[in-house]
Formats: sequence, C-alpha cells, structure tokens
Amino acid sequence: MGPLRRHPVVSLLVLIVLTVAGAIALTAIAVWRAAHHDDASEVVTADLIVVLGAAQYDGEPSPVFAGRLDHAALLFEQGRAAQVVVLGGNRPGDQTTEAESGRDYLIASGMPADAVVAEPVGNTTFESLRALAGWMRERGLGSAFLVSDPWHNLRLERMASDLGFEGHASATWTSAAKSEGTRLGGYVRETFSYLYYRVVGR
Repeated sequence: MGPLRRHPVVSLLVLIVLTVAGAIALTAIAVWRAAHHDDASEVVTADLIVVLGAAQYDGEPSPVFAGRLDHAALLFEQGRAAQVVVLGGNRPGDQTTEAESGRDYLIASGMPADAVVAEPVGNTTFESLRALAGWMRERGLGSAFLVSDPWHNLRLERMASDLGFEGHASATWTSAAKSEGTRLGGYVRETFSYLYYRVVGR
C-alpha cells in the first residue's frame, strides 16, 4: 500500500494556518524594526510636527501623553518644523480634548502660542490622521514628523501614506512602557492592529 495521502481539506487548512502565521510573523518583525528607527535621524525638516493624542485628565496630560509632547517640543527646538499640531478628541464626560490639553501643555512649557495648533477631531488614530490630512491639504502642506510611542511607527507611516501625505515617524521611548513584558504587549497589540488596518482600512 502506498503512503497515506492527506485529505485535500486538511491540506488547505494547513496552508491557511501557515499563511496566516507567516503574515503575523512578518508583520511583527516589521513593527519591531520600525519601532527602532527614528526618521528624524535621516530627515532634517518637515512641514509640521504632529503629536498623536493620548489620555488626559481634566486638561492634564497623562505621563504617556506628556512624553510625546516633550519629544515634539525637542523637535521644535531643533528647528525640525515651525509648527506643532496636537491631535485627539475627547471621551464622554471629558471637560476638554486631548488636542487642547496638549496645546496648553506645550504653551505652558514655553512654546510660542502661534506655533501650536490643536486639531481636536477623532477618537481613533485613523480618524485623527484623516482630519489632519484634510487640514494639511487646505494649507498646501505635505509632510510631517509623527510623534507617538515606538510600536505605532509602522501603522502611522502607512496611514499617512494612504491619506496622501508624507509621514516621518519620530517616536519617544520616554512615554513608552518601561518593562520588557509591557513592551512586548505593545508590540503584540500593534502587530494585530496593523494587520486589522490593512484588512479593514481604518
């Protein structure tokens, strides 16, 4: 009797599992590589510095948000762009928006008021970047440094490209999780978030 032949359905299932596992693995590697690359090491200037919003409490940025804002302030001081745009809407019950609390924080830290813009639209990354893309088009702007946490870099750059502007990720590690375990969680979540975005488109 010859060797047992695998049932076609089983072969198909094995192929699907291997394909999905391969896609997840390749995406995880891409997320990790993007997280460890700062575009500001290669790109000198852009039209804007953009801060992705994070939690705020009655106008006080959370430590994660403050870390992003401080990094944006550093880029501004280095002359990377003449204007900073802070993104982020609000949640039910919030007294202010992430964008407005971030703008207030930067001005209180010494940044000129006319150099900081709040764009308080969107409760997801894609919604905020879509609003930003429209705002940029109206002003003839085409490039921006995108400041968030490192594991978001790949998805941010992809979204920016899909929305029609040039996004250069310059993340801050000061606001990111400090322990290896929580960093690993960030990479895992972002791997699936990136895959979700590529499939769903938002």
